[in-house]
Amino acid sequence: MDIETRDQLLATIRRFCAERLRPIEAEVSEKDAIPADVNREMAELGLYGLSIPEEYGGLGLSMEEECLVCFELGRVSPAFRSAFGTNVGIGSQGLVMFGTPEQKAKWLPGVASGEIVTSFALTEPEAGSDSGSVRTAAALKGDHYVLNGAKRYITNANRAHLFTVMARTNPDVKGGSGVSAFLVPRDLPGVSVSKPEKKMGQQGAHICDVNFDDVKVPVENRLGGEGEGFRVAMQVLDRGRLHISAICCGVAERLIADCVAYSAERKQFGQPIAGFQMIQAMLADSRTEAYAARSMVLDAAKRRDGGENVTMEAACAKLFASEMVGRVADRAVQIFGGAGYTADHGIERLYRDVRIFRIYEGTSEIQRVVISREMMKKGT
Repeated sequence: MDIETRDQLLATIRRFCAERLRPIEAEVSEKDAIPADVNREMAELGLYGLSIPEEYGGLGLSMEEECLVCFELGRVSPAFRSAFGTNVGIGSQGLVMFGTPEQKAKWLPGVASGEIVTSFALTEPEAGSDSGSVRTAAALKGDHYVLNGAKRYITNANRAHLFTVMARTNPDVKGGSGVSAFLVPRDLPGVSVSKPEKKMGQQGAHICDVNFDDVKVPVENRLGGEGEGFRVAMQVLDRGRLHISAICCGVAERLIADCVAYSAERKQFGQPIAGFQMIQAMLADSRTEAYAARSMVLDAAKRRDGGENVTMEAACAKLFASEMVGRVADRAVQIFGGAGYTADHGIERLYRDVRIFRIYEGTSEIQRVVISREMMKKGT
């Protein structure tokens, strides 16, 4: 995408977020639902197809361009981004990177348009951070696999038309080597989805359990070869971690802007609180950390676009950005004081919303494991 077109896209998304999404944040949180017309508008803007190749109807953004878009999207409630986030990231990228031409032609146009909502089914009751220990089984029976098992906390499962499912095809092989990836349509007999979980934050974005009971999945729906599921998952997560990191930066910048405006208006002891050094220190720390996170994200994104393996850099960015936005949100509550603890300004809502960033797509602890493992591989 040329720079002029990119800048026009960013300006359009910035305006849409400010004028259309931010005014209804409280309503979405209260009703735990994004209005259908807003979802349609997001689809019409191309948000469901940001990372889908242009030949299949998407915008085909590079990683850097996607991150720039995420900086803008992060300035409104994360629930809006979550509505199409799986289509952009973990729910589609396995298909983009490992799908056959036939699989891509069948599914990607609908994913790009938003007619097909995707979901990524990896986590299980006994397999979260230890993703290589999935128990969902896929037994080969002639021209199809029979899936049995349960997945937990699956984003957008209640809206999904297509699941990317990680299942064990070789019970004799422990760890990720015995896991394969499958494209599983929601309407196959035996697929069932539970009601959405009640969560701490991000109301309007839903997670559910998904069960597979003797689900017959055609062999042609397997992504990659047998035993390549863990490889699919890890490569998908590299991109997803940069996406989430960029969202964290956007949320932090939104919080900082709100804090600057509030501290300039709020008066104590006869002057705006922005004049107090303690407030200035919190603002400065937040801006410094947000700038560092943004720089990390863009550097890693550019490296990925250049063909480098950025597993370590993506993990570094995810670790730092997700922890950073938690600190920024905490300072925001402190700067707003009692007003930050009430619902009027939305600060307490964002404080709750950002907590999940340190958990999904790899906890902070797992990011540290990934970083140290990659360091030992590289010897530096």
